[in-house]
Amino acid sequence: MLCQTIKEGIECTFMTKRGCSFMGGTCITVVEDCVACNKIVEYPTGQYCKVYADPGSRWITGRCAIASHTARDIKESAQKINPMKASKRASKGGGKK
Repeated sequence: MLCQTIKEGIECTFMTKRGCSFMGGTCITVVEDCVACNKIVEYPTGQYCKVYADPGSRWITGRCAIASHTARDIKESAQKINPMKASKRASKGGGKK
C-alpha cells in the first residue's frame, strides 16, 4: 500500500488499511552511520532509508548489511599444512583430487 504518514505516495510494506504497522506508527530517520549511504532518500520530514524502516537497528551488530559506503573486510584464512604429512602424501601419489 502507499504510505500515508512520512513517505507519502511511496509503496510501503508496513502500510495497512489501519495505518502504519511499524512500531511507533512511523519510519525512523537515518542515524549518523548512514549519512554517506546511497540508499538514503530525502523527504520533507527528513532523511529516510529506502530499505529499512529503522536504520539504526542495522548498526547494532557493527555494520549495516546493505551499507554502500563501507567496505567489507574479507579475511582469507590460509590453512596450515603439516610438512611431514604433505611429503608422505606426495610420495604415495595422494593429495587433493
